[in-house]
Amino acid sequence: MTTFATMIAISHKAKQFFLVTIKLLIVSGAIYYVYWHFSGDKKIDFNQIKGYLDLKVLLILTAFSSMNWILEIFKWRHLVSSFKEISFFEAMEQSLGSLTASIFTPNRIGEYGAKALYFPKENTKQIVLLNFIGNSSQMFITTLFGLIGILITDFKFEIFDWILAFTVIVIIFSPLLYFARNIEIYGFSIRTIISYSSDFHINNLWFSAIRYLVFSFQFMFLLSVFLIKMDFATAMGTIFTMYFLASIIPSIHFMDVAIKGSVALFLFGQLNVEDWKIAAIISIMWIFNLVLPLLVGSVFVLNYKPLRK
Repeated sequence: MTTFATMIAISHKAKQFFLVTIKLLIVSGAIYYVYWHFSGDKKIDFNQIKGYLDLKVLLILTAFSSMNWILEIFKWRHLVSSFKEISFFEAMEQSLGSLTASIFTPNRIGEYGAKALYFPKENTKQIVLLNFIGNSSQMFITTLFGLIGILITDFKFEIFDWILAFTVIVIIFSPLLYFARNIEIYGFSIRTIISYSSDFHINNLWFSAIRYLVFSFQFMFLLSVFLIKMDFATAMGTIFTMYFLASIIPSIHFMDVAIKGSVALFLFGQLNVEDWKIAAIISIMWIFNLVLPLLVGSVFVLNYKPLRK
């Protein structure tokens, strides 16, 4: 009996050691990711941009980023409320902790599993589905505003061909979605998604749309900070187009800054904007909207405790 108890104790300690090791690997990887971005040829020349960033600008940027993540946290809390009420702090822990844990996974796919760890095993499929609904709504808003951006800017994209192609795709796939509503893949179906109330989906889209506008206006604010002169419609249209094009390129999340940077340099380069200013803006957006939340998420990862059976 004593031997059996000892074996259980050793097994428990081994699991605890393994969990601590995983936590440290995730956090160390996240911190190295930040260091890697600021090292070598990728280093930002702060001497070149510090003259544009005073205390007032930094506070405004912090306010934008805080609102961005507050909306994302409330959005996740709203999604989970479909079966369980959680506090704002719990939603924050799950949102920022899963951000840190999924930073090296393609298109943040690791976020699905990371969020599921905060709930009982029987809720895993439900959490994965809710996370999919949340991400899909954000992608829908990005696509919608992206098409508006293309209409506004028309960067020699043969816009009428785009509209025609998009219309044809909608016409073709809409009936297919209707007939495929009962087909299940890994236990999920379109019927499952539409079984949620219309208010549930509408509120989810509102959170996604307001969040999208927050970080779009944050980018717009930085254009004014760096004294980049262009009319409002052109600036917003270019920002919308940039986010849309960047979002349809498959990537690992920690390469997101490089992808958005290259797309932004291409688009704003056509408007004769200096490359270093756009690179600086993308990097600042990355610091405030990803690096700072990632560091907070690292604290949640280190403090994570698995659910007891």
